[in-house]
Amino acid sequence: MIDLSGKVFIVTGGNGGIGLGMAEGIAMSGGSVVIWGRNSDKNAEALAQLESLGASATAHICDVAEEEQVIETMARSVEDFGRIDGLFANAGHGGTSTSFVDTSLEDWRKVMSVNLDGVFLTLREAAKQLIAQGEGGSLVAVSSTSAIHGAAGNEAYGTSKTALNGLVRALAVGLARHQIRVNSILPGWTITELASGGYESDIFRNATIKRTPVRRWAEPSEFREVGAFLADPSQTYHTGQEVCVDGGYTVY
Repeated sequence: MIDLSGKVFIVTGGNGGIGLGMAEGIAMSGGSVVIWGRNSDKNAEALAQLESLGASATAHICDVAEEEQVIETMARSVEDFGRIDGLFANAGHGGTSTSFVDTSLEDWRKVMSVNLDGVFLTLREAAKQLIAQGEGGSLVAVSSTSAIHGAAGNEAYGTSKTALNGLVRALAVGLARHQIRVNSILPGWTITELASGGYESDIFRNATIKRTPVRRWAEPSEFREVGAFLADPSQTYHTGQEVCVDGGYTVY
């Protein structure tokens, strides 16, 4: 059984969807959670859910694409519990869903500012704190199966998620000397607000279900266990890995 008692984890974009699912897994394993999100109402709802599971939790408003906000919110998060033991870089932008030739540079950069720059900023600040504490920890970037199978019509999104995997591999090597593990999680089709457009389309949903061996989309709650696993401090030899949670989508 995973025991995260006394451990503190930040989850960006943790006020809904997969982020909240992973936060719930941490809470159910005895850990404390700090939620970062841009919507105060959703933050409050997420806090209520985590507290109902018996967890200590706080929430902060933060746009991860803004460097100063990330730096300031990290400082406030450390003040909440006196330390952190890891961070899940989950906040993301769903992309443009336009044809490649119609994608503007502005739209491209909007996706990259959150999905790549935002992850860089949050992982950098978390790494600084973990190194200063000198007790190791866990960093997780939420990528996507789009990093593997290609995302025609949403090239910015797929590119950003592919880049995350490269960043994770580099950090796993560079931070190992500090006993900091760095991994990525690649979710498959999941029923979230971000993916609601695809799920609500009968044609798209049915096509993806037929392409998925388990023949359904995932529920966010199914990321509880993998979130707790990636946070687990006993997994001292697990780093630099891409963990697919996709119902078999990428191997079929």
